Amino acid sequence: MLTAGGGAGKTLSMVIHDIHAVSAVMRKEGRFLLVLRGRAPAKGLLAFPGGRVKEGETMEEAVRRELLEETGLEAGEIRHLREFVIEPEGDGPRFILHAHSAEYRGGEPRPGDDAADAGWYVVEDMRRLPITRTTLMLAEDLLSGGSTESLP
Repeated sequence: MLTAGGGAGKTLSMVIHDIHAVSAVMRKEGRFLLVLRGRAPAKGLLAFPGGRVKEGETMEEAVRRELLEETGLEAGEIRHLREFVIEPEGDGPRFILHAHSAEYRGGEPRPGDDAADAGWYVVEDMRRLPITRTTLMLAEDLLSGGSTESLP
């Protein structure tokens, strides 16, 4: 909770709630689909397509919407992989990121919405590029057969 002086002895209190967001982990021929983030959080970094869950939206609906908005691609089967807690940047809110696998159905990505670019990357290249910590960690974990589910 944030508390600030409201003048004349009054106190203004407000609660900053966690923001729930989703990411779509999609693979094609050993490459992961990534977007270059055009806005905070993670502006200027590569990440899996995704964004905030809108009120009344299911996680699957959010994954499908964000994937379409940011890349123009539609997914087949969607499965939950895991969650990450992303601590605030400065005074911003904390994000709870729900990562999902998204089955590739065809087509080439076109950047849209807040994605400045979109493309397919192998993990070896991802290690050398500006990328979010959770994106690289999840990609490496999936390739090593780690604790997360396999991608469709």
